Amino acid sequence: MPRVPSSCLRPVALVVSLLLAACGGGKSDAPAPPAAAAPSASGLTPFQEQHGIGPVTEELVLGPVDHELAEDGKELFDAKCAACHKMDEKYVGPPLGGVTTKRSPTYLMNMILNPDGMYAKHPSARALLAEYMTQMPNLGLTQEQARQVVEYLRTQTPK
Repeated sequence: MPRVPSSCLRPVALVVSLLLAACGGGKSDAPAPPAAAAPSASGLTPFQEQHGIGPVTEELVLGPVDHELAEDGKELFDAKCAACHKMDEKYVGPPLGGVTTKRSPTYLMNMILNPDGMYAKHPSARALLAEYMTQMPNLGLTQEQARQVVEYLRTQTPK
């Protein structure tokens, strides 16, 4: 293949550059991805900051309290959680009365289902660990069981 002298390529490069500049430099008119999806200084997305890190990756929107689900959640809470949590007092873990007014249901489920990941990466969970000096164990609950516990917690208000 014959070699093209560099003096011939310069005008071609200039024309290509001018065409790109005239056309917007190859930039798309498509909107940029929303800034809300960008990670924060902690490395978490805004969703993760608000709703935690774990298997629940979409915001859980709840209607009125499902009392049957809450009853099942109370049984689970009494069996798995009550050894470390009380509703109105600090114990091994933080008091949980009214926790659903402070944290989203999605956050609570992710804390129940993924405590190791939450303690490793989420600033609020790390602050709880620093305050209580005890890490919540992974209780091996299913998402449905965690949902039942959250429903029970919705019925609990601080005295």
